[in-house]
Amino acid sequence: MKLTVLVDNNTLIDHYFLAEPGVSYYIEIEEKKVLFDTGYSDVFMKNAAKMGIDLLDTDTVVLSHAHLDHTWGLQHLIQAYAERQFENRPTKRPTLIAHPSVFDRRFIPGLGNIGCLISEETASQYFDLQLTRQPQWLHPNLVFLGEIERENDFEACYPIGRIRHDDTETDDFLLDDSSLAYKSSQGLVIVAGCAHAGICNTVTQAMRVCDDSRLVDIIGGFHLLEPTERQLRNTVEHMAKWRPLALHACHCTDLKSRLALSKVADLQEVGVGLELIYEG
Repeated sequence: MKLTVLVDNNTLIDHYFLAEPGVSYYIEIEEKKVLFDTGYSDVFMKNAAKMGIDLLDTDTVVLSHAHLDHTWGLQHLIQAYAERQFENRPTKRPTLIAHPSVFDRRFIPGLGNIGCLISEETASQYFDLQLTRQPQWLHPNLVFLGEIERENDFEACYPIGRIRHDDTETDDFLLDDSSLAYKSSQGLVIVAGCAHAGICNTVTQAMRVCDDSRLVDIIGGFHLLEPTERQLRNTVEHMAKWRPLALHACHCTDLKSRLALSKVADLQEVGVGLELIYEG
């Protein structure tokens, strides 16, 4: 599996791409092409074009969760599909995989919308929707983890804003948050967006779904932005127990948390332009 970082908060030195606080990864596994999240703007498309990646050749789009820094780029991708249709050029119709609540309205009172701008109806015009709470295999070695079970008592303790479904409004605990897991020859690679469900809960689910307790790498946000001392301590203890071969913690992982993680694992730099290859 080859993973290319299209959007991150940072770029790698001497890689002249654009960065923004968001996530978008391009995954190639054999002949299958997967776009994981779309960032905040059209930056992911500009970076992909500069890298020679045709995102309109994507087979599957996966949304980790609804938040703006992961889904607002979707409107630009849809615009590109629409333009090809207007021009009567051949166009793929990718599958879009996400949690069923990904299109529900998310907002913070007084600040406005922080969720996906695209409606389910609009998305269905350009994608074959597979909205599921259950794990969904994209490839024999690559799985969407579905709704993450929240097993521990130190992660996913607080809501972020509100969610409205039909006429019901509740606190938003980001139940739609999910990740991908890749079964490599050495163990599991976890591809996370923000890990609002908890990075430890996410790894535990991946190990259960894939029936493998070996951990090769985690790339993505660990949702460790000013975490409580208890959450950070427990996260570090879990990583020390699992002994991943590497960690690519980025996006919503603050410096203090990354320094703590670096004491128990080989913490690697992440930025736009990074390419990672994992053996099957």
